[in-house]
Amino acid sequence: MCYDIKASLESQLKRAKRKGDAPAIEEILEKLVPLTDLPLFHVSGFSHPELFIYTNESPEFPTVATWGLVPHWVKSEADIKKQWNNTLNARGETIFKKPSFRTSAVNNRCLIYVDGFYEHHHFKGNTYPFYIFRKDKQPMALAGLWSEWRNPDTGGILKSFSIVTTSGNALLSKIHNNPKLKASRMPVILPTELEDNWLKPINDELDIKEIQNLILEYPDDELDAHTVSKLRGKEYQGNVKSISDKVNYSELKF
Repeated sequence: MCYDIKASLESQLKRAKRKGDAPAIEEILEKLVPLTDLPLFHVSGFSHPELFIYTNESPEFPTVATWGLVPHWVKSEADIKKQWNNTLNARGETIFKKPSFRTSAVNNRCLIYVDGFYEHHHFKGNTYPFYIFRKDKQPMALAGLWSEWRNPDTGGILKSFSIVTTSGNALLSKIHNNPKLKASRMPVILPTELEDNWLKPINDELDIKEIQNLILEYPDDELDAHTVSKLRGKEYQGNVKSISDKVNYSELKF
């Protein structure tokens, strides 16, 4: 699963800086950044933060979206609150089948750039948060789905997204050991050379197969992880830069 992330402004702008030009970056900084909750040193998806996504419609210039996908068929704002805690993640194995995701899986895919993500490890009745990141310290491009919902009362548009997940690799299988789950999960992290493939249009069943072939475990030897301070409860420090710093727990042998 992927319910907690770290997303700095620098990481979120990686694609725009790589693909765009200086005036475009200035426009993003001036007009769009104030609409987000960046920087997010730690944030839970259950707080539904606003951050950048790069969509198949605008692959080089980001748009602001809310974490927690709202399908176009949701009828009211009251229904959104019932829906979006269940759509923070989308299981990659079923995105072309589930009613909440299948339209977006075919038509609306996106990339979300993050520094890393957090998962909890269970040990002797306690939970220990881990921060997972690329060994080369480069931003991760997460595979996502997005949607546009029109408020029937106001006509306003809400853009939202979900992070696609897959089975956990060896590292995540060790960390993400929630006894309530049958198996570990992790976000779909796209290698740099395959990022654009996730945004390609789908025209037939063969194209769907190509998208499904991207929903893979990321190589565990390219990731690193360490324990951090508590992300829940009274000990939680909040959205501060040091939240992803390494913290040792003497009782935890990992």
